Amino acid sequence: MSLTVDDFDFPLPPELIAQHPAAERRGSRLLHVCGEQLVDRQFADLPGLLKAGDLLVFNDTKVIKARFFGQKDTGGQVEIMLERIVDATHAICQVRASKAPKAGSTMRLADAFTVKMTGRAGADGDFFALELLEPGDFWELSERFGKLPLPPYIEHPAEGADETRYQTVYAREPGAVAAPTAGLHFDEAMLDTLRQQGINTAFLTLHVGAGTYRPMRVEKIADHRMHSERFEIPQTTTDAIARTRANGGRVIAVGTTSLRALESAGNPDGTVRVGGAETSIFITPGYRFQVVDRLITNFHLPKSTLLMLVSAFAGYDNIRAAYAHAVAERYRFFSYGDAMLLERSADAA
Repeated sequence: MSLTVDDFDFPLPPELIAQHPAAERRGSRLLHVCGEQLVDRQFADLPGLLKAGDLLVFNDTKVIKARFFGQKDTGGQVEIMLERIVDATHAICQVRASKAPKAGSTMRLADAFTVKMTGRAGADGDFFALELLEPGDFWELSERFGKLPLPPYIEHPAEGADETRYQTVYAREPGAVAAPTAGLHFDEAMLDTLRQQGINTAFLTLHVGAGTYRPMRVEKIADHRMHSERFEIPQTTTDAIARTRANGGRVIAVGTTSLRALESAGNPDGTVRVGGAETSIFITPGYRFQVVDRLITNFHLPKSTLLMLVSAFAGYDNIRAAYAHAVAERYRFFSYGDAMLLERSADAA
């Protein structure tokens, strides 16, 4: 298939973009996509759609307070969104300002600390490299002075409730600047129910970067270059996947971030390599999945790389039909919206 970005467009009424989460984490809807079959459910139905011996793989990254406001040394206003913290005194970020800062210029952030912009960063030079110019470290400063980085399509500033709800209940490894949103639907009670039913759980870490919101700037998807993200898969998770495979269970990725990490570390026999690495994997229709059997995910933006990923997983025509159905049935879209359970297409195996 020679696909263009326009092949992944769809009409979305703005009022379907969820601005706040459901009253309860499990209170969202769930669209089950099994080939051409579409079934409207509630997320609370999920345990009944799994079986003992299945394995849910979660991303335990934790969102940091990555947004800062400040002033350039020229006096102009600036907004900084960290892409990732490299080490205590170095970070990569996006910059919003009337004019992009020049290499060597300084910025005073949150009226609390000063950084120097040392140059461009990222595969396409879309990001900026920062150096901290005074005692302290970016981890501590982000927690003290940063703002929670809600996605650009959520129109209200981060509120007290967002501090909890834009974070999974199992988040424990700080480093993401966007939440792995499929996991937002799980609460502790559901996790307990799943374990009681013999459904196993495992964790990996992929720190989601701000590049996840970057629009595609090419016409042909083959010309796109993905941003890179860091992931870590522990031995306990690779062992759990191997046991699941040996016992005939299914590996279910909770979110596209978990899927991208698993497929990046996957082997042709369905096993997964242990350890950490960078991934810039770009999954599009025609990709053959090695590890993941089912995927739990939210609804994604038009023309986005994640819409291409789910189209590769469940089938291009099936996803187009599922999204048209979701719009017609008034599902809620994006980070605070509803969820999907996708069965892997036979063509993707």
